[in-house]
Amino acid sequence: MSGGVEWGLHCCVVLSAADEPVVAAKLADLHDVSPTYLAKQLQLLSRAGLVRAAPGQSGGYLLTRPATEITVLDVVEAIDGSQPAFRCTEVRRRGPMAIPPERCDTPCPIAQVMDSADRAWRESLRAVTIGALAATVTATTPRELLDSARAWLSA
Repeated sequence: MSGGVEWGLHCCVVLSAADEPVVAAKLADLHDVSPTYLAKQLQLLSRAGLVRAAPGQSGGYLLTRPATEITVLDVVEAIDGSQPAFRCTEVRRRGPMAIPPERCDTPCPIAQVMDSADRAWRESLRAVTIGALAATVTATTPRELLDSARAWLSA
């Protein structure tokens, strides 16, 4: 998983509390990340329909729907794609002891295990919304820090 997923999730959590568009440069400053790098992640989130850019002098980014309707998996797939983490290359058909393709009549046990793990991982991420994640952040962050962050973002 790329580092962009982490930044994308942080941005979505911040945007979930925003009443007004948040400028990309402010998001980059808040997270101490390169504005260019963060802009790429925001573009991917925008292409996936998770955030939208609000034009104008007070423009910035907003979520496109309630945070309770955006899952962590939505963000992961927007940034890293939906391809499985493991791709079977049929290693058992290679080398001096290769099994001929016509004898490979059952799925590779390694591919089966990895596919099962990938499905469980995705289901776990699908079960958590940005809204739930934001609620946890709010519950575990000192109130004065949250208030300071909100004021700083809107300044």
